Amino acid sequence: PVPALNSTIELFVNRLDSVESVLPYEYTAFDFCSEKTMKRPSENLGQVLFGERIEPSPYKFEFKKPVVCQKVCTRTYDTNNPSDKAKLDFLKKGMLLNYQHHWIVDNMPVTWCYDVEDGQKFCNPGFPIGCYVTEAGRPKDACVVNSNFNEKDAFYIFNHVDITIYYHIVEHEQLGARLVAAKIEPKSYDNPNNDSPCTGGPKFLKNKHTGVFNIPYTYSINFVEDKNIRWASRWDYILESMPHTNIQWFSIMNSLVIVLFLSGMVAMIMLRTLHKDIARYNQMDSVEDAQEEFGWKLVHGDVFRPPRKGMLLSVFLGSGTQIFIMTFVTLFFACLGFLSPANRGALMTCAVVLWVLLGTPAGYVAARLYKSFGGEKWKTNVLLTAFLCPGVVFADFFVMNLILWGEGSSAAMPFGTLVAILALWFCISVPLTFIGAYFGFKKAGIEHPVRTNQIPRQIPEQSFYTKPFPGIVMGGILPFGCIFIQLFFILNSIWSHQMYYMFGFLFLVFIILVITCSEATILLCYFHLCAEDYHWQWRSFLTSGFTAVYFLVYAIHYFFSKLQITGLASTILYFGYTMIMALIFFLFTGTIGFFACFWFVTKIYSVVKVD
Repeated sequence: PVPALNSTIELFVNRLDSVESVLPYEYTAFDFCSEKTMKRPSENLGQVLFGERIEPSPYKFEFKKPVVCQKVCTRTYDTNNPSDKAKLDFLKKGMLLNYQHHWIVDNMPVTWCYDVEDGQKFCNPGFPIGCYVTEAGRPKDACVVNSNFNEKDAFYIFNHVDITIYYHIVEHEQLGARLVAAKIEPKSYDNPNNDSPCTGGPKFLKNKHTGVFNIPYTYSINFVEDKNIRWASRWDYILESMPHTNIQWFSIMNSLVIVLFLSGMVAMIMLRTLHKDIARYNQMDSVEDAQEEFGWKLVHGDVFRPPRKGMLLSVFLGSGTQIFIMTFVTLFFACLGFLSPANRGALMTCAVVLWVLLGTPAGYVAARLYKSFGGEKWKTNVLLTAFLCPGVVFADFFVMNLILWGEGSSAAMPFGTLVAILALWFCISVPLTFIGAYFGFKKAGIEHPVRTNQIPRQIPEQSFYTKPFPGIVMGGILPFGCIFIQLFFILNSIWSHQMYYMFGFLFLVFIILVITCSEATILLCYFHLCAEDYHWQWRSFLTSGFTAVYFLVYAIHYFFSKLQITGLASTILYFGYTMIMALIFFLFTGTIGFFACFWFVTKIYSVVKVD
């Protein structure tokens, strides 16, 4: 027998956001019907950093008990009252910028599906609070959906929702039934008679309205049994909100094939050319009448000469190693399904915790390389490793947070969380960096396969393509080519509030990015050494690190071509957060390039016999 199904379903509300503004706001900021008595669910660090604010709502349902036009509350505004006028103006601003509700039932986003061109259905994990019809009578955003929204210079308020909850009965279990999907349809009713809600035409507010204005909020709930949706795949209906899914798979596969082909070509050229070089050099050394050396063998006495600004390079490489390991482990766990969108905030929490715990490898790598560069200021090195790059990121983040505080946005981090992040940095990450640096300095310096000459060799005049800047600019093109498709979807998930779920492909692109950065940098390093230019350390770092500059240019293009963001605060926030991402990406790709070249240079000079 099926167990008795009699339980209350709670609906939670999240922050409201818009594609036309970077500033999210809490549900209560718009003066909707709210639940004051219930306790808010606890949020993890990732949710707080992303500005999620989940709160209980007055929308509560009994399972399998349909309700038609249940009144929730009525909000009354008097434009002669400054407080009421401010609330009404804020609500109008929200409708003008197309702010969206985000509701949650049983940890599932409630989706709004509507018809678009070609008979297709588009599903959105949010629904608008209202919409605006211009003075010229042109409907904006959601007003296009309803032909009855025809009043000029008016705001139409979605004050009623039809909620449909899909479930399936679970046999032989104590659970009774499971909820597998939740969909919503926003509507607008004027409700001229309080005794019979959900009547009359659409509820609209004239832009220049004066006097008293009432907004009654109502809902209807319906339950539908669906035996086709399995519990394990209940989040799949959210993917209906991804209209370009097929294009995504094709584009990513296309990108991967091109990158793999190019990587194969680079590897083949390198192996064949190097094999011939090494065979020729070794053959020359075996001949009694030694011929004059040429090409990259000429600079064997200078190739391991310490670079200029070795301190800064070692600090960047330490921070880059920390970011590289953090990214690899986070994406690996995401591939296994531990950090799926269903587990809210888990991805960001995992990344921050890993970064904090990876202070030891950062300190170790920075110290070991600095020592191999002949550096002796170990205190400065360890302090810069612990504070320089994290400090720049934190300063940028703090300024962005001040702007969010000033705008009253829900994305503004509470003071307590800010203190907690500083505590994680100073009390865990910094001591671990010191420990890593201690072991790095304690170990002997890295042994090189060839001795460094006392007098530096003069570098001959270089042709255009072997000069530093053109090489660095060319080096970033190939790695960027393998990520820009994924980059589009990642930026969409951040700024257009779409759900990102393709972590398997992202991990694959990550691996290919590492391979491509390595091969492109090694190839250019080889050309420079053949041209007798032995300054490869900084160049290898900057060659693959220049991918971050292409990322920045693409982010600027994305801002002006894809987004409809308006307002100075939103623009500053977009570019402020983009600079943080670009810096992290610069350190990450630059570190890959340096270590690939370091391995390559060490290998070729240890294989060839050097007098």
